[in-house]
Amino acid sequence: MFRSVLSIFFILLVIVLGCKKDDPIIPNEEEIITSLKYTLTPVGGGNTVLLSFKDLDGDGGNSPVIMSGKLSRNTTYLGSLELLNEQESPVGNITNEIEMENKDHQFFFTVSGGLSLTVSYDDTDGNGKPVGLKTRLTTTVASAGKLTITLRHLPDKSAPGVASGNIANAGGDTDIEVNFEVNVE
Repeated sequence: MFRSVLSIFFILLVIVLGCKKDDPIIPNEEEIITSLKYTLTPVGGGNTVLLSFKDLDGDGGNSPVIMSGKLSRNTTYLGSLELLNEQESPVGNITNEIEMENKDHQFFFTVSGGLSLTVSYDDTDGNGKPVGLKTRLTTTVASAGKLTITLRHLPDKSAPGVASGNIANAGGDTDIEVNFEVNVE
């Protein structure tokens, strides 16, 4: 009797342990970004400036191609970002993915090295938090330095300072970070 109860228990244990869900858990994969283009159009007319980054072979291969431009002083520019994955065929438009998953992404614009400009957000996600695909960049006096553009995946958009563009408390993972040498003339 004891053996048959033990056998039944063993069979039930095998059945219960063998009946686990077979659905795989697929994490949200990090975007592959080979190109970033930051187009700056002066409000009221003038020459459009393009800051661009291209790294078709990814980290560790050939050096990326980074092109910067000259900005005019005392000027406000409307900025728009475009991100691509050119390793796919047809080319993957990462900008569209970021727009669809806007609650999970935020761009940060860090100015350093004496550069005299500010960047403010001109778009928001479904919760009213900034995204950064659309911006306003305003220059003041002639200067030179770096503008670093960073895209964070799953930042804490409610952390102190994050909504105003302070990356220090954002957390999340960096999808891309590019340093542009910028001159304001």
